[in-house]
Amino acid sequence: MNYLDEFRDRQVVLGFAERIRGLVEGRTTPMTFMEICGTHTMAIYQYGIRSLLPAEVRLISGPGCPVCVTPNGYVDRAIALARLPGTIIATFGDMVRVPGSSTSLMEERARGADIRIVYSPLDAVALAARNPQLRVIFLGVGFETTAPTIAGSILAAEQQGLANYFVLTAHKTIPVPMQILADDPELRIDGYLCPAHVSAIIGANAYRPLAEKQGIPCVVTGFESTDVMQGVEMLVRQVLAGESRVENQYRRVVTAEGNVRAQAVLTRVFTPCDVAWRGIGVIPGSGLRIAEPYARYDAERAIPVAVEALREHRGCLCGEILKGKVSPFDCPLFATTCTPEAPVGACMVSSEGTCAAAYKYGR
Repeated sequence: MNYLDEFRDRQVVLGFAERIRGLVEGRTTPMTFMEICGTHTMAIYQYGIRSLLPAEVRLISGPGCPVCVTPNGYVDRAIALARLPGTIIATFGDMVRVPGSSTSLMEERARGADIRIVYSPLDAVALAARNPQLRVIFLGVGFETTAPTIAGSILAAEQQGLANYFVLTAHKTIPVPMQILADDPELRIDGYLCPAHVSAIIGANAYRPLAEKQGIPCVVTGFESTDVMQGVEMLVRQVLAGESRVENQYRRVVTAEGNVRAQAVLTRVFTPCDVAWRGIGVIPGSGLRIAEPYARYDAERAIPVAVEALREHRGCLCGEILKGKVSPFDCPLFATTCTPEAPVGACMVSSEGTCAAAYKYGR
C-alpha cells in the first residue's frame, strides 16, 4: 500500500460516514460547512463526499479558487498590456482562458499577442533575462500559497539587475473573506474546512480569530477522501459540543505557525491592500500589493495603459457560486452555454473551479 492509498481506503471512508450519521441522527437543524479551497472542492465532487453525508450535514463551496475570484478588471488590464508592442505576458495556464469583459488572453494570443504559459515565476524571470529588449510581465494571481514564489521572483530579478521584469499582481489572502462570509446571515455557516495549501504557509493559528471571536469551528484538513471525511466529523463534533476551536487534521503537512521563511519573504516584498473579489466586492486588507521598495516591478504602476470599460457576463452566477449561495446547477448557463470547451465564467475555466468540478464529476 503506497502513501496515497492509505488515505483513500474505502472502508475507512465509510466508517467516517457511519459515525457522522450516528452523531447527527435526530437533529432537526442542518449543519452547514464551507470549504475554502478549490482542491477540496474538486476532491468533494470527485469522491462523491456529499452522497456519503446525511441530510443534516451540508457542504457548500466558497471562494477557494484564486483564478475564479480574480475579477474581469484584472483580466482586462492584462489583455491591454498584452497588446502593447515589445511585451511578453507570462502566466500560469488557467488564466489564459478566463474571459475578460470582451475577450480573453487565449483570443489575444490567436491574434498575435506574445502570451506564454510558464510553470514557475522563475521561468518568467529567465524569459526576461533572455529577452532584455522586451518587457516580460508575469500575471501574479493566487493566494498565500503562490505569493511567496512570486515575491521570490521579484527578489531574483533584483539580484540579476533586470529592468524589464514586471508583475501584475492580483494576490489575495484567505482569512479576511472567511470572516466576512461567516457574518453573512444568508449563509449561516457552522464551520470551515480550512484550505490546506494556504495553511501550510500561514499556519493553523491564522484561523484563531474566526474560532475565538466569531465562534466558528475551523478544521484544517487534507485533500484525500479520508482527510475530508475526518475533517467533517471533527466539525460535527465541535458543533454538537458547542465548541469553536481550530483543529489541525492535516498535521502531516501543516503546523500551527506555518512556513515562517515564506511569511518573511511575503512581508518583505508585499504589503496589505484593499482588493476586489469576484462576486464579493472590495474587501479591505485582503490583498497583497508590491511594496514601495520594489515598486519598479509593479506592472500596474510602471506601465500605464488604457483599459476597456468593465462588463460582466449576463446570466453568469459565478459571483453567487463563489459566495456559496447557489450551486453550479442553479446557473442557467451551466453545461449549456457555459462548458469547459466554451467557458462563460471563470468558475468553469480553472481546474479548481466549482463549476468545472461539478461539470466533470457532479452531473
